[in-house]
Parts: sequence; C-alpha cells; structure tokens
Amino acid sequence: MLAYLRSDPLLSDLQHKESWSAKAPFYRMKVRLKKEIVTLGVPGISPTHMAGTYVKPADWNALISDPDVVVVDTRNDYEVEIGTFAHAVNPHIRAFSELPQWVDADARLGKSGGKKPKVAMFCTGGIRCEKSTALMKSLGYDEVFHLEGGILKYLETVPPEQSLWEGECFVFDERVSVGHGLVPGAHALCRACRQPLQPGATDSPLFESGVSCPRCHAHTSDAQKDSARERQRQWELAKARARTHIGAKLPLPTTPHGAS
Repeated sequence: MLAYLRSDPLLSDLQHKESWSAKAPFYRMKVRLKKEIVTLGVPGISPTHMAGTYVKPADWNALISDPDVVVVDTRNDYEVEIGTFAHAVNPHIRAFSELPQWVDADARLGKSGGKKPKVAMFCTGGIRCEKSTALMKSLGYDEVFHLEGGILKYLETVPPEQSLWEGECFVFDERVSVGHGLVPGAHALCRACRQPLQPGATDSPLFESGVSCPRCHAHTSDAQKDSARERQRQWELAKARARTHIGAKLPLPTTPHGAS
C-alpha cells in the first residue's frame, strides 16, 4: 500500500507512523474529498509555504523548558484533559476552527517589550500544527516552532524517564489513548460522543453504555438517545451470538454493481 501511494509523484515523500494494537483499531475506512483536512477557516493560510520551524522530539524538551517560549496545545479541550506537556497552555477550544479567535484574545501572545514572543505548538501527529504555525506566521510571529511528528512521535522515541509529557494521548480509534512507547492507555470511550470517559464516569447516573456519559447527556435529545439505545442493543445481540456487528467482513458481490 505504501509503495503504491509513493508511486504518485505528489506522495513520493509521504511519511507514515507505525504502532501496534492487539485488535483492529479502525472498523471502517472512508475516503472523501474535503476543502481542508482539518478546518481552520482562515483564507490564505498556506502550510506549504508558511509553516513554522520543525523541532525534533529529542530537542523538544529544551525548547519548551525555555521560560521565554509560550507553549500551546492546539488540540481540543477533551484531548488536553487526559494528557499534555508540562506547563503547556490549554486554549480550551471545542474545535480547531476556534483557535484563531483564541490567539487574538490571549494576553500571553501579546507583545512584550515591543516584540512578539517565541511560540511552540504541538498536536497529536503534527497535521494541525502545520496550519496553526502558518497562522502564527501570517500574524507576524517570527519565531514559531512545532513538534515534528507530533505527540505520537515524541512518545515513540523519548524515554519515559526523560519525558515532559504528563498523562495519555487521545487517539481517534479503538485504542482511545496511548502512553509512552505508544502502548494503549487506560481510557475508555463514550460511544455516543466519541470522547474519552473521565475517571468515575461509568458510576454516574448520567452514564448509559453506548447512549450517554456525564459530558454529553445534556446535549442529546430523547430521540437521539433512543436511537443510540437501539444501536447498542444490536451490538449486544451480535456480541451474544459471537458475531461482529461493526467492522464485519462482508462477502463480495458475485455480480458487479449495476450489472444486469
């Protein structure tokens, strides 16, 4: 697959990351065309020409330990909750598109002594930071850095005893979270909102497996909860029958689609 992708000149230098899981971390694959891979919503931002300076994981600790550097976690609030770098700023955003507004408002990013501060940004795998650092450059920040390969590459390569990472890193698949060495973490997932469950969440009266958790219970209608209950019922029936409900391998059709 990688060889096939790299045979396209546009993808010849494609980089990939590897980590192992005891079970399939993805149940489905969907390919679609989007205007933006991760939506920032700022016209004219070009990560290809404007992104910040890459910093290798081995050099990251020294950079973020500099008191003159503002370290920004560009991920969503629920991701930051379960793990981040020591002393990093949490913008408390619910979506990446909220980051520009936060940048405009945060006093830590204002001029000090007539000069804008150094900024170091990080995200899960590095994609969001291609855009967030380009945003900062477009706003006149000259010294903008980002973690090459993202948190995942840092956790893969930096020994725990040298690490400044605290907690686990949320990932968007069935592993839910990973720690150092990319070992799957301890967090479970709310199947309704697809966000990590906080400690003790399953003891809450607002938690119902596959239907709601304390975080999302108030944000879904009764009809949505009923639909989720039916989905959960189907999943439990399949499990009781030792069948795969989501991600099952379906037989290929014997007749091509559309043929008579």
